Amino acid sequence: MSVEMVVRPHVQNFIDWSKDRPEVVVVTADLTNSSEVGRWRDMYPDRYFSAGMAEQNMLGFAAGLAREGYTPFVHTFAVFLYRRAYDQLAMSIAYPNLRVRLIGFLPGIMTPGGVTHQAIEDVAILRATPNVTILETGDATEVESVLDVAQDVDGPVYVRMLRGVVPRLFPRDEPMQLDRVRVLAEGGDLALLTAGIETQEGIRATRALARRGVGVRHLHVSTHKPFNDPEIMATLTGCRRGVITAENHTVIGGLGSAVAERIAEAGLARRLVRIGLRDTYAHGASTSYLLAEYRMDALAIVQAAEDLLGERLGIEAEELAAEDIGPTARAARNADSL
Repeated sequence: MSVEMVVRPHVQNFIDWSKDRPEVVVVTADLTNSSEVGRWRDMYPDRYFSAGMAEQNMLGFAAGLAREGYTPFVHTFAVFLYRRAYDQLAMSIAYPNLRVRLIGFLPGIMTPGGVTHQAIEDVAILRATPNVTILETGDATEVESVLDVAQDVDGPVYVRMLRGVVPRLFPRDEPMQLDRVRVLAEGGDLALLTAGIETQEGIRATRALARRGVGVRHLHVSTHKPFNDPEIMATLTGCRRGVITAENHTVIGGLGSAVAERIAEAGLARRLVRIGLRDTYAHGASTSYLLAEYRMDALAIVQAAEDLLGERLGIEAEELAAEDIGPTARAARNADSL
């Protein structure tokens, strides 16, 4: 069965969601249409503010709006929310624990813009910033439901948001929940924890491994902070041969580090293989190319499983690409072209 591909799920959903919430306002930094709020601006012009190319001022302005009782949804590329304006984020928003929602598009390597546009250490930095809740969308259902999750948090929320053509991997009636993982596959040999676009790669790898008799318990992670779902520890404890994490982020400080912390704190004797950028910047190219180039695709997950199992399973890239769950690592549509 083909997976539904949803075109710009955030656009109309955010318009509808905001209708009866007059306290919700939007602040952008000269990236209105690129952040999928052009139609929102046209619908609610008196609730829309463009700060121009001045991200530090934008976050300070959003903090002021929050202090006056509004709930600002700041829309821009992820990298501009935390790297250019971190002092304002930390001191003006996080320290006073204000209800500001930071909606970051093109997280990780999802843009050909190169190092200036690739948010590869955002989870690490904001995990270390007190009071900030960190969410990451993995499909169209989560794009549509992350607004409710964020709005229920009494403090700042950072969202790694998907845009453009997004697959619907999860049922419409199973929305994202705060600090709750999704169990996508059951098995006792290996544990696999993925987030964001890496979940598609994890599904492909898990299905191929299952055909070889390898049982993988696959968890999709949509909340990076807090990270307390009991299902995580149950999965780490229950796997026999080791743990794999895969993230659209550096392996330092993100999902892999969070899992390593849980393993160490519990005193578990488990090998861990972390998939992600390995202490490097990525050059500019399509997402599909970069996933393969930096060994972050389904094949890399399979090879990590083979390493933990100590055997080769004969799984090739062509078999993984045949899984019909949306764009593959070799054929994905570049999100920045939409």
